[in-house]
Amino acid sequence: MASFSPLMVVAVALVDADGRVLLQQRPPGKAMADLWEFPGGKVEPGETPEAALVRELEEELGIETHASCLAPATFASEPLGDRHLLLLLYVCRKWKGVPEARHATALKWLKPAHMYALDMPPADLPLIGLLEALL
Repeated sequence: MASFSPLMVVAVALVDADGRVLLQQRPPGKAMADLWEFPGGKVEPGETPEAALVRELEEELGIETHASCLAPATFASEPLGDRHLLLLLYVCRKWKGVPEARHATALKWLKPAHMYALDMPPADLPLIGLLEALL
């Protein structure tokens, strides 16, 4: 059996008052460039998933939230080269500030049903159906 090094990543479905979810487009020159994804990032050593997500949201979008505002929703597990991606998805409805694309090419608010039409990373695709059911 092959051995994989796990890569833990956190992501968030920011949900606005109209039930739309924020997606960001990966910039050119990065892995999976131009694909649309849920905002988030890698969990650093010694960091909890919630602390990582609070940090990533401030860095990537310029918004503030608290760990208590992050509701665990689901996860995805996907081979990623010589690593294995474990993606933890949270839902957040409460934050301060207006999201801005600091590290992304663009931002887009969409109802989950409209996400299927976008090019998204393989690990993100199975998460859409759960968001449809939740929202």
